[in-house]
Amino acid sequence: MDITRFIVNQRDKALLVGDYGSYRKQLSRRLLVVRKKLNCSSKGRKYSPKPPITAEDIASNYEFVHLLLLTAERAWALAMYMKSTHTADSTAQGTAGSTKRHIVSRLQKASGYAAQLVDLLQETDRSGASTESVLEARAYQQSLQGAIKFEKRSWEQCLQSYSETRLLYLALAQSAKQDDVFKDLLASTIDPSMRYAAYQLKLPRTISIETIVARYVQRANNSYVAKALKSHPDLLQAPGLAAKKGAPGESADTPKTITWRSRTVNLEDATTAQALASVSAAESKLASFLAANQNSDRRAKAAAFDDVLIPSQDAVDAVKTAIDELTAEGVAQGDPRMQSLQITRTAVNYNLVEWRVGRNRVLCGEQDGATFESEPMKKPKRSRADEEPRVAQEESIGRKLKRLNERVVLYDSTLQSLDSVKEFPGVAADEAFINELEAKKAYFSSLRYQ
Repeated sequence: MDITRFIVNQRDKALLVGDYGSYRKQLSRRLLVVRKKLNCSSKGRKYSPKPPITAEDIASNYEFVHLLLLTAERAWALAMYMKSTHTADSTAQGTAGSTKRHIVSRLQKASGYAAQLVDLLQETDRSGASTESVLEARAYQQSLQGAIKFEKRSWEQCLQSYSETRLLYLALAQSAKQDDVFKDLLASTIDPSMRYAAYQLKLPRTISIETIVARYVQRANNSYVAKALKSHPDLLQAPGLAAKKGAPGESADTPKTITWRSRTVNLEDATTAQALASVSAAESKLASFLAANQNSDRRAKAAAFDDVLIPSQDAVDAVKTAIDELTAEGVAQGDPRMQSLQITRTAVNYNLVEWRVGRNRVLCGEQDGATFESEPMKKPKRSRADEEPRVAQEESIGRKLKRLNERVVLYDSTLQSLDSVKEFPGVAADEAFINELEAKKAYFSSLRYQ
């Protein structure tokens, strides 16, 4: 039934050109159209009782599902509009009690409609709904429950609801051919809320989102989680989850420390540790590829470096995000956690620079491009029977100049990367390391200007 995709599309279309208030108005207009189609409009009486929706109604017309979803979304949009309006008011000194209660009541109303949809869909013999549709509806309803607990500051219950939501969406993402909608929803809404709730519960930052899910998801007497785990039993057994032995959030391949020069610091951010584990795995694969393909074309070797550069950039982004989060929380630069992250930032940035320089060296050719040899030309095309055999031509001057220009660009990129290292935290005070950088710059400068 694509319940999740329907909801996400509705939100994206409206919020792209407006705010939650315009989204609510759009939903009201859409609801009027749907009710007219289903012959259940109020005919001018706003509060007239409406006949209850049954599972048979859903089986006969899918618009009844849209009716419930649009009604729930309208209540949710009003809650988000009130919340965003209050947040934008810089003069507000905390949300007033009446406003908070109004927001919670709208979320409860939205959750009620979503729960009604779940109850109707799970009667699969009467509604004709698939298991995936039931799980989608349940995940949507639990996301609204998580939002309610978030507003009430019931952090443990918030994590329980969001953990079930995340587990169900991950199961659906593995089953669906196009799982981008589920992953985007998790990254934009579910995961940040879970991180904040975990912070309020004073959970260590080393605990990953997956570990939180494994710890807080309610598996007892929960048929929805049971269905998800039945089709995807590895959801709670993946590396890094609490099901593994050892400290929470740790796996056998996840590094616990990182060393930069003579200093070793603990990796206190789980996302950074997992990103570094991905980098280590990619480096091993690249080493194996280069050892097995020593005679391969230099372009093929350089292309293999991309599998290391991408996770290395992810590690850099993860460290920056962790630093930004601590800064937003008001943590001082002298705090030990901030100091550790700054050292980690320098280490992962320099590692990325090393791989970029290594890729450039491979593209330059043998001996870092110190020698310039003509490239073998392609074999001439087969001549026709009535033509003389074509003779292979020597590489033209223009082609040689083009390759020289490309090599100069690579040297410039290398020198620029080495210059950027001086801007990393703590590098300017390390005189020995600065001398090493200057020696490397002199080496590549001599190659460029030879």
